[in-house]
Parts: sequence; structure tokens; C-alpha cells
Amino acid sequence: MPLVLAGAGDEVYIKRVGGKEETRRFLETLGFLPGTMVRVISKTGDNLIVSVKDARVALNREMAQKIII
Repeated sequence: MPLVLAGAGDEVYIKRVGGKEETRRFLETLGFLPGTMVRVISKTGDNLIVSVKDARVALNREMAQKIII
């Protein structure tokens, strides 16, 4: 299921990162790698704030749909 479906406070593990090669590389540089734990800090409308590798990252719905948990 895509990360966008996770709720605030959920801790999930990334199974894979989809999308075009450029998008995958961008997300991987932010720390979104398979096997990495991600915590959803808040969810406002279509936007997410997540904690990944001791950093907080804001994602829009389009990017969050490419991260499969």
C-alpha cells in the first residue's frame, strides 16, 4: 500500500520506491530506501510530514504514492 494511506503516528517500513528513475533517485537521496522505517508525524489533506533517518521531510500526495509500505 502507498505511504499516503498511512495515518498520523504510524510507523511503517518501506518495501519499495516506485516512479521514474529520476524520482526514485531523488527519494533515495532523502533516505527513502527499502527496509527503512518511516514515522508519519502529521497528515494534512494530501500532504504528509514524515520522519526518516532522524530527519523530517514534507511530501505531497504525488510523492507519497510512489513510496510503497
